[in-house]
Amino acid sequence: MSTTMPGSDTMPFPPNSVYIAGEWISSPDLERLPVLNPASEEVIGSIVDASPAEVEAAFAAARAALPTWSATAPGERADVLDRLADAFREHGEELAVLASREIGMPIKESRAGQADLPERVLRSTADIARNFPWEARDASGTTVIREPVGVVLGITPWNFPVHQIVAKLAPALAAGCTIVLKPAELTPLNGLFVAALCERIGVPSGVVNVLTGRGATTGEALVQSGQYDLVSFTGSLAVGRHIGAVAGDRVVRATLELGGKSPAVVLDDADVEAAVRATVRNCFTNAGQKCNAPTRLIVPEARREEAVSIAASAAAAYVLGDPLDENSTMGPLASAEQREKVLSCVEGARARGARVAGGGAVDGVNRGYFVRPAIITDVEPDDPVVQEEIFGPVLVVLGHEGEDDAVRLANDTPYGLSAEVWSGNPARAADLARRIHAGQVRVNGVRTPALPISPFGGYKASGLGRELGPFGLEEYVEVKAVLGDPSDSIPSKEEPQCVL
Repeated sequence: MSTTMPGSDTMPFPPNSVYIAGEWISSPDLERLPVLNPASEEVIGSIVDASPAEVEAAFAAARAALPTWSATAPGERADVLDRLADAFREHGEELAVLASREIGMPIKESRAGQADLPERVLRSTADIARNFPWEARDASGTTVIREPVGVVLGITPWNFPVHQIVAKLAPALAAGCTIVLKPAELTPLNGLFVAALCERIGVPSGVVNVLTGRGATTGEALVQSGQYDLVSFTGSLAVGRHIGAVAGDRVVRATLELGGKSPAVVLDDADVEAAVRATVRNCFTNAGQKCNAPTRLIVPEARREEAVSIAASAAAAYVLGDPLDENSTMGPLASAEQREKVLSCVEGARARGARVAGGGAVDGVNRGYFVRPAIITDVEPDDPVVQEEIFGPVLVVLGHEGEDDAVRLANDTPYGLSAEVWSGNPARAADLARRIHAGQVRVNGVRTPALPISPFGGYKASGLGRELGPFGLEEYVEVKAVLGDPSDSIPSKEEPQCVL
């Protein structure tokens, strides 16, 4: 893999450009938006705030490319995904370094989550596409055909920029859809990097289009355009509700992944030390900026103080520093706004009487959006730090009075994206997993499988739809039933016919 550190002068795409119909387009009339390194607050590049004209052009390009791309054989579309995966492998270190510079994710985490995982998602999606039931007969003799839904609008978040782009791009292309992508304004350079790789490996013109800009301007213009057949959004609950309302009013399909407040439930027969340390580690990945982070640790009340002590010790051991330093285990938050939000949440809990270990700004650090990880306890179940997604390195420890109480606490939030359960008894763990209202439940520390095909998505306010694997691909197809065989004889008028 290349070890060149991407800078604004070494990017594989022209500066201040968007990618439409296979071309890099820039206009001096468009506003430039700086892209900051959150660890140093230095400008590492800039993007344009795309206007309605670029929005119209991008959708026109996607619509024009749709007939040919949708008619391409699934195996050929899968081959394109494999070629893109090869490009990800070749440029993996550049993607990882750029992600660390854009979001502040420690480089080891970036390599795993922003280079290796997207490559595996591309390859697994290609394999699924080759064996997908694009056309099949059911027991009635009806031919069931799966066809591409059409033009997709993909809007991705800043916390896992490359992975979230690929989680939408891979199934869209595999299904035969064309796509207009808008990466988050905090982390847009990786989105343009992915567009450059698509260009390099020969994705046909107009199949992939990438626009940059603010959510309130470019993003809103895309959502209001009415030019897409499906919108796939990952981000905040408030924005997701708005997008879902716009799509619903137009009877357009929407897949929405809107965050979580995930529990890690520890039963009385579990290894508390192992469970707590694993929960801290999983909660604080990417400085806690992870939608499925287990931010609520629910342990037996009799062992809550022990759990708090273990968690506080594990949190204090984090090394905050330059994300590109191999020794750093936690980077900054993504923005000054996010840092202030997290600090406010922690201080608010403290003011309401919570006991807080850690938290606060980092002493002696004058630049970068760093926050010390916090362990919070002595809070009521309805406290904002228990109920609301904070998106920072904050873990709340709650006590339960038995299995039923643990389930009650686990399900007592508006969200239902992910959960973790810990028990020394496999049967108890399995029963507990079935009682928790979440789209994904991890047992005794199991992480994302090497083959990333398990469906990901949530219950309740965590959203609609699923990503990854066959379930993720199903989101991008329409299902058509063709009743009867054209070669069969026409039924006589005397034969009884169903009224439907």
